[in-house]
Amino acid sequence: MSTDTDDDTTDSGSCKAPDSDGEVAEEIAIVAFERKMDTAEEIVEGIGDRYESIEILEYRGDVFEEHWGEYDCFVGLMASGIAMRKTAHLLDDKWDDPAICVVDEELTWAIPITGGHHGANQVADDLASMGAVPAMTTASEAADKQGVEKQAKALDAHVVNGDSTVATNLAVLDDELGPIERLDGPKAVLVGDDVTVLERNKDQGVVLGTGSVSGAKKSQFLEAWGRALDEADREWDDVEFVATGTRKEDEEGLLEAAAEKDLGLVSLAKEDLERFEGPTPSRSKELIGWPGIAEASAIAAGSEHELVLEKISHDDAVTVAVGG
Repeated sequence: MSTDTDDDTTDSGSCKAPDSDGEVAEEIAIVAFERKMDTAEEIVEGIGDRYESIEILEYRGDVFEEHWGEYDCFVGLMASGIAMRKTAHLLDDKWDDPAICVVDEELTWAIPITGGHHGANQVADDLASMGAVPAMTTASEAADKQGVEKQAKALDAHVVNGDSTVATNLAVLDDELGPIERLDGPKAVLVGDDVTVLERNKDQGVVLGTGSVSGAKKSQFLEAWGRALDEADREWDDVEFVATGTRKEDEEGLLEAAAEKDLGLVSLAKEDLERFEGPTPSRSKELIGWPGIAEASAIAAGSEHELVLEKISHDDAVTVAVGG
């Protein structure tokens, strides 16, 4: 979340997409003083390829007002006080306002000040790849939890009813939300204001259920996924996201591989996986009490809760199953 007073219980589609509450910044602008243009160019060089467009605007007193609504996120290469004073009167609605993230000239700190879950946290995370420390103040990030907006991003979906996320993200913080339920239509659904509805951004595809040994490398994940897709007669474009168990969600090689393929990563708790155990025996059940992560996560996260491909092992390091 951002430092907005009513945003303290929510997490991080385009910010201005017509039916999206906006979890992702796609078009950003760096606002910089003339003397800081070299740093602005450095930012473009460092993270520009992660966005549909990235532009540099020279700072002047009315620059934010002049370009308000043109970008998903402003990156203010300036003191946070300047950005706050120059944009405070423009802020109207957290679902529609552009996000704002400020960063200092030395790229030491990246501070989301508004729209944390609507692009500013994302930009701060990207600036971390250039050495900046993301100073997140949103509740879910502070608690190291994945709020519903971030889950939507991982699922390549967007939040339809933004006001509901206050209640559902409180449930995330209290470990009471549980897994996202998938519902296939045609159906009519009646929900309350404490139910967050996610809508898909593209047609249904397949899920790569993935387990691994500790320390598995990025290349091993990518090779395992490619082999599994070949055997399932699927392409990379058919993949919705990667699913794994919470005990594997911080594997560096897994995160790097998912990022390289621009795939979201969804992690499922042990009790959720136990409802969807796969047909192939797994030693993890005997050793640590977890069901086989690859098959269980593929089945649990797939739209039909079915296996397209039973698990395969690669290099004795990564296991992959394909779910649909």
